[in-house]
Amino acid sequence: MTTVYYTHLDAPVGPLLLTADPDGALTSLSVPGQKGGRGVRDDWRADPGPFRAAAEQLAAYFAGERTEFRLPLRASGTEFRRAVWAALDEVPYGTTVTYGEIAARIGASRVAVRAVGGAIGANPLLILRPCHRVIGANGTLTGYAGGLERKLRLLTLEGALPAGTPGQPGRGAALRAR
Repeated sequence: MTTVYYTHLDAPVGPLLLTADPDGALTSLSVPGQKGGRGVRDDWRADPGPFRAAAEQLAAYFAGERTEFRLPLRASGTEFRRAVWAALDEVPYGTTVTYGEIAARIGASRVAVRAVGGAIGANPLLILRPCHRVIGANGTLTGYAGGLERKLRLLTLEGALPAGTPGQPGRGAALRAR
């Protein structure tokens, strides 16, 4: 059995649970209440060591000082899901795309938009793989496994939504390991 390492980080969008494989590649980043999110299992090993770079980069992201992540990621999924996730990786900071645009980027037909949405919803690496940047065709914030409030906060942080939206977080909030 392969060892799964994990750690918790406190972030401006709530507590984060990160997991990594023995090689140090991140396998998931999830939040409490996340649809399909992970929970700590008894056979996992708590160890913040493999997550130092991720903690530093996430802290810089939440402080508005980092716009992309340079971390080893290893999430398992079907070929279709991996294609969708690779398309997510190409969505620039501070921008949004629609589910239809992601479908087009991977060469899928408009009929496949629902399947694309399912693959985006199954993304095990929230924030790091920016599924929060995908919006509905009519510009609405639709679906986010971490909850629409988090999606709104992330898009506001990135400047993809108007600054000063009431009740939205400012930049510079600290990220703390726990």
